Amino acid sequence: MTTAARTDAPFPNAPGPLAVGWSRVWRARRLVERNILVYRHQWIIIVSGVFEPVFYLVGIGLGLGAIIDTVTLADGRSVPYAAYVGPALVATAAMNGAVFETVFNVFFKLNYNRTYEGVLATPMGITEIAIGELLWSLMRSTLYAVAMFVIMLAMGLILSPLGLLMVPAALLVAAAFGAAGLAGTSYLRTVNDFDIPLGLIVMPMFLFSGTFFPIEGVLPSWLVTIITFTPLYHGIELIRGLSTGIVGLEHVVSLGYLVGFFLLCMWLAMRQMERKLIK
Repeated sequence: MTTAARTDAPFPNAPGPLAVGWSRVWRARRLVERNILVYRHQWIIIVSGVFEPVFYLVGIGLGLGAIIDTVTLADGRSVPYAAYVGPALVATAAMNGAVFETVFNVFFKLNYNRTYEGVLATPMGITEIAIGELLWSLMRSTLYAVAMFVIMLAMGLILSPLGLLMVPAALLVAAAFGAAGLAGTSYLRTVNDFDIPLGLIVMPMFLFSGTFFPIEGVLPSWLVTIITFTPLYHGIELIRGLSTGIVGLEHVVSLGYLVGFFLLCMWLAMRQMERKLIK
């Protein structure tokens, strides 16, 4: 009976979902390798992004920190202002690495270089392209997040052993924004449209998601409500909670939000890239 059951089973040799997923990731590595070859002579472009959050940490975290001194956390503890700002800059560094890679570079590959049309002539498909570009953006974001983590650690700004989870959390933030960048890039028509995602979305989130000051009790309640629906707010809350050791139910909600946001944007990204490339 066992033999008959195996024989009569539909598609007995069909791979499972895990095997299919891994095979797509394995094929997508070719796109990552291609990007590495392209940037091997332009590495300064990627490495230069490490310094932006460091400049913010020194200029604002230490500069304003000399005036503001401490910030009171949810549990009543007072921490140095630089220790408050630092985790937020880890989140924004991860965001910037993912966004700049998936918005700028993917836009030119999609609309000018026609890179993906050549890729589709290989065994790779739309899914592999999306996964490959996401993996490459995660590599760039990892560099920025790890650099900030090491600097914070050296400066004594990580206040809890849970801070070791800051880098994995930053990768989740990067994945969420990388997927959003892939989805949004397909809607851009010209280089002038870059002002929309960067000037009207990324910059306001950077300034008003609790990066430099607690938003509760400072901003109007209606604006706070809007901000709490943004992915950067949840990324900052999650990473700051790990850095300071204050982790509660709201951080579990932030974790779930980022996972859901990533899955939704990744689905939309593959759908939009297919619409753009398959004509």
